[in-house]
Amino acid sequence: MDLTRVEAAFSPTQDGKCAVAQGGMVSSAFPLASRAGATMLQKGGNAVDAAVAAAMTLCVCEPQACGLGGQTMALIHLNGRSFFLDGSGRVPALARLNQFGPEDRNHGYKATSVPTTVAVLGTMVKDHGRLGWPEIVAPALSAAQNGYTITGLQQRLQTRELSNFAKVPSRSGALQFLKNGTTPFSPGDLFVQPELADLLGTLSRLGPEAFYTGRISRMIEDDMRANGGFLRAIDLSPIPWPEKRPVLRSRYRGLDLISAPPPAAGRSLFILLKLLEIFPREHLASKEPKALWDLAQAIRKVLSERRANPVWPDQYDSSQDAALMDPESLNRVSTFNDGSGDRNGQTTHLSVMDSEGNAVGLTQSVNMVYASKAAAAGLGFLYNNYLLDCNTTDPHHPHYLHPGNRSASFVIPLIVMLNGRPWLVAGSPGSERILSTVAQFLSHVIDGDLSICEAMQKPRLHYSPEGVLSIEAGRYEPEHIAYLEDNAGELSIRQDYSFYLGAIHATLRCQSTDEFQGAAEARRDGIALGV
Repeated sequence: MDLTRVEAAFSPTQDGKCAVAQGGMVSSAFPLASRAGATMLQKGGNAVDAAVAAAMTLCVCEPQACGLGGQTMALIHLNGRSFFLDGSGRVPALARLNQFGPEDRNHGYKATSVPTTVAVLGTMVKDHGRLGWPEIVAPALSAAQNGYTITGLQQRLQTRELSNFAKVPSRSGALQFLKNGTTPFSPGDLFVQPELADLLGTLSRLGPEAFYTGRISRMIEDDMRANGGFLRAIDLSPIPWPEKRPVLRSRYRGLDLISAPPPAAGRSLFILLKLLEIFPREHLASKEPKALWDLAQAIRKVLSERRANPVWPDQYDSSQDAALMDPESLNRVSTFNDGSGDRNGQTTHLSVMDSEGNAVGLTQSVNMVYASKAAAAGLGFLYNNYLLDCNTTDPHHPHYLHPGNRSASFVIPLIVMLNGRPWLVAGSPGSERILSTVAQFLSHVIDGDLSICEAMQKPRLHYSPEGVLSIEAGRYEPEHIAYLEDNAGELSIRQDYSFYLGAIHATLRCQSTDEFQGAAEARRDGIALGV
């Protein structure tokens, strides 16, 4: 990698998608969230404070992707130590597979795992932050009280999901997140959330524990009972504080990498990078159609391996991981269709760096776009539909739908280290496409010597285990499309800058200057903002 070229080629943009700063950087999927994080840095907070303020604000301003009813995971490098906070939600105690109808894991109250977002963010502040909880919650509370402006992306997603909102008999999600409960909001509309503001005010005063005990937990249980859901106060009261797990470590082209262990998918990223490292970097950086096909095949192999060899998170030992030790073994894994498919799940990722060498890559979600389409009565947030991602065929599967088990996760926050300090933080939403998005971004930077802004803007592809190759056809040369069509089982043509193909939010601390750089995905609504 030509480090000088990567850093020097970066240029800030007027729309805020690419930014530079001297004292730290936040990149997230909504401007108010990036501003909240930057405000915490200005107040003397560290990267953890900034990440939590941004994440809480995203729970208000990006309900299609995340919320207080979802789950959060965080990769943290703080004071020279790296660790992962696993906030994967558990299956409620009353949930049994034979109690689900055909659509119950897609829409409605039965689809919900135990929400962890408030517990994870609260732990981050209490154990690793510098500022007070009320100060960090304040920007999110203000956004809920005063409203934010609906974006064109949100209007399009609401339009797309209208029929799914209607599948919930109570229409609670529609009443909360559609105009008059029936139609999409228009871009530029002010969206105010008084019930969510009341909830955030309570959490600000009483702390994150208040979400899981007392009045709020009783309101959630009453709502679930009234609508046939499984979640109860008994699921909430043993507060789902995150599990602190050791990070996964690997190398790519001589650079040290840190990512998230199972149940997250950093393992899959590292296996994919080992497959890509077999090729010369010049080959991957070239514009040859064969390079795209080699990349696509590697993505499909790793996704197939993940389905074929599910990992028990509490028993995982990376030193005994055959696929990590010998990526060539993936040539013996058949690509197949096990019936699960690549669902159109969505998520949000933010990246933060502060001036003290700390860094956070945080990914949180409610799973599908606008989640279960069911909103908590009187509380203003959507219930997640993470039980959709549980296995329903193999009782011995680590993510089988059984009380206490976790759903699967494709979260891949990533930190690249240089000289023992974080150099680059990145991640993406997008279910299975997280893997392909993060890998392509990293290859563009390390193999192609592109700046993080250039790498974020490059076209993307994704190759599923079922043999469906998704590609932004308008952004590749015709000969590329023809070559891939000849080799792939099925070509899925996506629009340019497709929402489907992930969303990079990245920050970088320059080695050659005192600057921080930030890149926020062109496909989403966010900005990068520093101090």
